[in-house]
Amino acid sequence: MEAETRLLDLAGTLAAIPPAGAVPAALHALAVAYAPDAPLPRALARAWLASHGDKTGRLALAWARERLRLALEELLARTPARGALPGAPAARAWLILAACEAIALEPPSAASDRLRALLELNGYPADPA
Repeated sequence: MEAETRLLDLAGTLAAIPPAGAVPAALHALAVAYAPDAPLPRALARAWLASHGDKTGRLALAWARERLRLALEELLARTPARGALPGAPAARAWLILAACEAIALEPPSAASDRLRALLELNGYPADPA
């Protein structure tokens, strides 16, 4: 399944981010992957529709998403919490991933504003532009 592969590749990308600047780099990677015009949101939509009634397909897709969330959680666990989004790494990973998934539903022009908000909520300076 394309969506499963894309999710697992994104999890691998997050796992490979070096510690210095890990959170901003992860937020950028997630925002790009979930941008409204990116391939991942379309692949996910197609996969959810195609797996309707297919428990194995839904489970594979859910596991790939969970693997991505776990990769983000592991990255957050290595980095002290900053900003207005404190809490356990598991909760922060869940909230960040949900916010990034929502970016796919926004107009393309809003994606940079959403990334800026995520950076600021996590205590990192927003990118200029």
